[in-house]
Amino acid sequence: MRDRERPGTTAAELSPHWEPSPAPPDGAPNVVVIVFDDTGFAHLGCYGSDIDTPNIDRLAAGGLRYTNFHTTALCSPTRACLLSGRNHHSVGMRFLSNVDTGFSNCRGVIAPSAATFAEVLSSYGYATFALGKWHLANLADCGPAGPFDHWPLGRGFDRFYGFLGGATDQFSPELVIDNHPVDPPSTPGYHLSEDLVDQAISMIAAQQATAPSRRFLTYLAFGATHSPHQAPQAYLDKYRGRYDDGWDVTRARWFERQLQLGIVPADAELSPRNPGVQAWNELDDDQRLLYCRMQETFAAFLDHTDDQIGRLVDYLEGTDLLDGTLIMLLSDNGASQEGGRHGLTNENIFFNRQRLSVADMVPFADQIGGPNLYNNYPWGWAQAGNTPLRFYKQNTYEGGIRDPLIVHWPAGIDDAGGIRDQYHHVIDVMPTILDVVGVEAPQMHNGVPQQPVEGISMLPTFAATNADAPSSRSTQYYEMLGHRAVYHDGWKAVTLHRQGTPFGEDEWALYDTRSDFAEIHDLSETHSDKLRELIELWWDEAATYNVLPLDDRGVELFVLRRPGPEASATRLRYPAGMPHLERFKCPDVRNRSFEIAASADTATGTDGVLVAYGSRTGGMVLWVADGLLCFEYNYLGRPTGIRASEPVPLGDVELGVRYTKTAEHAGTATLWQRAGDGPVQELGSVDLETMPYRQSLYGMDIGRDLGPTVSAAYVGPNEFQGTLLHVEFRLENDRDDLRAAAAVEAENALVDQ
Repeated sequence: MRDRERPGTTAAELSPHWEPSPAPPDGAPNVVVIVFDDTGFAHLGCYGSDIDTPNIDRLAAGGLRYTNFHTTALCSPTRACLLSGRNHHSVGMRFLSNVDTGFSNCRGVIAPSAATFAEVLSSYGYATFALGKWHLANLADCGPAGPFDHWPLGRGFDRFYGFLGGATDQFSPELVIDNHPVDPPSTPGYHLSEDLVDQAISMIAAQQATAPSRRFLTYLAFGATHSPHQAPQAYLDKYRGRYDDGWDVTRARWFERQLQLGIVPADAELSPRNPGVQAWNELDDDQRLLYCRMQETFAAFLDHTDDQIGRLVDYLEGTDLLDGTLIMLLSDNGASQEGGRHGLTNENIFFNRQRLSVADMVPFADQIGGPNLYNNYPWGWAQAGNTPLRFYKQNTYEGGIRDPLIVHWPAGIDDAGGIRDQYHHVIDVMPTILDVVGVEAPQMHNGVPQQPVEGISMLPTFAATNADAPSSRSTQYYEMLGHRAVYHDGWKAVTLHRQGTPFGEDEWALYDTRSDFAEIHDLSETHSDKLRELIELWWDEAATYNVLPLDDRGVELFVLRRPGPEASATRLRYPAGMPHLERFKCPDVRNRSFEIAASADTATGTDGVLVAYGSRTGGMVLWVADGLLCFEYNYLGRPTGIRASEPVPLGDVELGVRYTKTAEHAGTATLWQRAGDGPVQELGSVDLETMPYRQSLYGMDIGRDLGPTVSAAYVGPNEFQGTLLHVEFRLENDRDDLRAAAAVEAENALVDQ
């Protein structure tokens, strides 16, 4: 039997319908946001330095330079402001994303109620790419299993190629592609800055080839110029001897150039040396040699990065994309003070609250900038980078918060080479991008009501007719690590907070920034009423933007672990073949007893690395050499090792080291091995001093040692030649905070029963 045909039921009778693809308004540009790290107000050639940055200078010559642009004084908070258009406390990024303190202003992520510009532009059809440094996901969540909510792909980006933490080795970075880690590259001649631009060009080219009608957003956040300062040898050679006249002469020279360029007002003054910075002519020969090598390396690093930016700009120009692309280039904070008075060849020393002497570092002077050091320059060169300003990154004086911003958009800027001195803050970048594109921030995103955008658009300043218009932003508060400041209508009140000192004892200074560019003349005594007014304004702003509670804890927060099963786990097993594990997910062995046990079959070979945790700047490694089990603990570059007295048995074995804590940050390491089900055989012991805070600047590998190896006793990757099954960490709760946490868990378990 045949069914009769029913009208209106065939494709030929009906009209198809497609929802229109999301798209921005006609004429919307592509967007490229380039972020430098720890690059000071004066470091770029077009802002006064003699470091060669011709490609950045070219963007400035074809666009605008802002001389009154401000950030938060630290990286994660600035990036949270940049991407969200809200203040960092408002969105939960008071400090670094390394930590979640349990307070709403410091959760280590951007709140979902603050959609990023990538999320907004993605909803309008933009292809979105993030490359380089992220540092906006809580680092406790940055392992292979996520959660991935606050990784780049969870916050609006289609693709990611970069690193999740605050810094990485430039020759062997800990890389993530999209949502999965990959082995750190170690190819001779590799450098991260080159790789990032290669990947950026590749992503844009693929998008243009397959969907040329779509716009793209590229967020390119270099590791440069954060420590470690590392550059190819040719760039290091180029700057050899360039800064032999020292930081005093260099700073004066850069200041004169700033005056000539119009980067600072004609009546600006060069600030005196910061506390702790010696006069160059008072230094001895070793100090001058060491400090010059450090500054030469910084310059080489910046110069090399500029060349990579040039490759990207050349690509955009060669594909007729440059005129229709909005490029915004900025730094996240002022030059870094983290190198201390003398600089550092191993920054893990800073994170462990220790210092190296000049005599300790001079023997390594010619290795600075290379793969085995993690160097940062001294205060004197950091202040030069912030010329003519006072203080540094972390501080709320202008040296920490006034930063370069270059905007390049040939199709939308009619004042090429112009300088803008209107007061702006990094929260103004997102609303500027949205204004240029012609869209608004949503009231609702992914079902979450959105916080108001707190920034204002800078688009009006793009026009030549508005070059001298008054600032649209009249007020901005600052708080970082207890340092505080507030700007209002040209006046600024600011404190330098000393950690551990009651906040009520902070001394406030007052400056009229309209006539005192570098905050040299404190008016707090002659204008005490104005100071009181601004202090009260700071408290009002703090209440409005979720700044409270105040918290002056710094690097000690790096050991803070969120409560939960992961933080309290005492047996952690890592299978052979697992990817490189970033340092944030490595076992917490700080100041506690522990045992490492590797299960293997040595019938086919005994030699090679079983587990490597860290790098040449600090960590530990268990390996077999010439058939003998070895262990080395690298204390901030000073290794202590032990070699077994008996060879490794052939067949099924368990090989390990047991560390028994005997005092705070000290104990005894004992090597042991066991064949099959036989007894444990101890193979010798050694006493160790262990690092008190950050255990490593690099992650962990199972069955090999990638990147800058923990020990100089072998060449990486030194893969294990036998069959490795797994490595297990067995941790003891013999640290005060762990005992307390275990007691609370036990009490909660009884209540649950």
